[in-house]
Amino acid sequence: MPQENEPLKMSFDPNTIEHLGVRMYSTIPPVLAELIANSYDANAKEVHIQLNDTDSKEIIVSDNGHGMSKEDINGKFLRIGRNRRDGGDTAEEGSRKPIGKKGLGKLSFFGIADEIEVVTVRNNLKNVFLMKWDDIKNTEDGKNYEPTVIVDNESTEEENGTSIVLKNIRRTSDFVAQDLAVSLSKVFVVDKTFGIFVRRNEEDPVQVDNKMKYDGLNVEVEWNVPSDVSLESEYPNKGDVTGHLISTEKPISPQTNMRGITLFSRNKMVNLPEYFSDSTSSHFYSYLTGELHVDFIDELDEDVIGTDRQSLNWGQPEMTELRDYLRSLMNWLERDWRTKRETKRQEKLDKQLGIKTDEWFGTMPDDIRAQAETIVKAIVKDSELPEEIGSAAVKSFHALVPEYPKYYWRHLHDEVKDASSEYYQSGDYYHAFIEASKRYVNAVRAKAVRTTRDERALMQEVFPEASPILSVTEGYLKPDGNEFTADTLKNIRVAQQMFSEGVICGGRHPISHEEIVDLRESELFTEKDCLDALSLLSHLFWRLEHSTKMR
Repeated sequence: MPQENEPLKMSFDPNTIEHLGVRMYSTIPPVLAELIANSYDANAKEVHIQLNDTDSKEIIVSDNGHGMSKEDINGKFLRIGRNRRDGGDTAEEGSRKPIGKKGLGKLSFFGIADEIEVVTVRNNLKNVFLMKWDDIKNTEDGKNYEPTVIVDNESTEEENGTSIVLKNIRRTSDFVAQDLAVSLSKVFVVDKTFGIFVRRNEEDPVQVDNKMKYDGLNVEVEWNVPSDVSLESEYPNKGDVTGHLISTEKPISPQTNMRGITLFSRNKMVNLPEYFSDSTSSHFYSYLTGELHVDFIDELDEDVIGTDRQSLNWGQPEMTELRDYLRSLMNWLERDWRTKRETKRQEKLDKQLGIKTDEWFGTMPDDIRAQAETIVKAIVKDSELPEEIGSAAVKSFHALVPEYPKYYWRHLHDEVKDASSEYYQSGDYYHAFIEASKRYVNAVRAKAVRTTRDERALMQEVFPEASPILSVTEGYLKPDGNEFTADTLKNIRVAQQMFSEGVICGGRHPISHEEIVDLRESELFTEKDCLDALSLLSHLFWRLEHSTKMR
């Protein structure tokens, strides 16, 4: 056992600190996360992070944990690679299960600072010592590094706790307490037993909470795991995977580093956000975020947590089982998300239109309803357009459909008549529509001077909301000479693109890929649908005819 008068010393290979300290930790948030983990393991109720940058930059991390005796400093803090979980640290009254395991996190501060001062009080004895990075680097191989002792077992009335001061910080920009607090909220889960506070200079402190990492995200669907999940699985630890997941109304920006599910154990991150799937092509993944707690992994005999806590060791058999379960969970979430998202969007659309779309469809003849539903689904439910733009397109469609004429020949556009005449006159409305849609696609290509073969992509290229190649709203003024609002013009342009896509996807593609007899007899796509589509093509042709080439 170390004696009370024994000098402080650190045993190490300097290359160890170089690789595990400076190189692994090069930014402030992960460094502070390691120091906060030490405070958590010391049973601290609060950790205060003071950011000073008025003169020279320094960071002070203070806690009210049980502190360290001189024996603790030598046998635990200054011992590199000590397995904290095997070191009897849980003997403290009311202690938590430790987060740290490898004994390497204490090296992290040398990733951002050149000088470290440690002030610690335990049982009315105070110790203060200084560690300098340059001195550590210059220590001869095989020899111990001895920190500079400033206070040696001095009696004090101060409460237990530890403060670590990071000096000579390698950073040029000023600190931002709010940004740091948000970063820490992504690494730690806090509760009423453990608070984290960040303060810059004399500013008001910012308390880290679990919601701040989601600030700015518009939540659309939420799941509490496992209570809201009805996934059938034989995974033995299924009930021990808990947490809260959300999907957003709009895609989450990649810059937030919040796309995907973060794994935590004992309230600290152990795996960066990801989707646990080899295929992430579904746009669902750009809307998903949240956290899952897998505390049971800390009870495994083998250490499966990476040194930098960025990823688990997924090659370990029990981790492979966990990953398989998480993959199944992601698949279930995607299916549930699509159902709930469709319901929510339908409710919003009904509110915006002032009618129930089901009732609207119900007023249509049966043979028209299928196409109308297909077009609306393509615009609102399956499209990745912003919700407000998709709704605007449906509004335009809603205004058009109730006034649909009976599809008499005399009402069709001349180009539609010319392209479909032979089939139309013989009563073959399917091929009449096919020929008219071909004519429309070719007319768009010709006027836009484009060679794009994919027809849907062509419509998106020629009629985008912003900077269209062909604009269908140029030159129109109100009777009093005033201009129409920008929203009105935008809605008409968007409708041209969406209607053009709808005709192709909801009409021409089904006829081209299915037998006509099956479509007709099943009433999935009837002759009346073809006539409806010819009328819509006439409208699109009229817009195309009066469009202006912008570029």
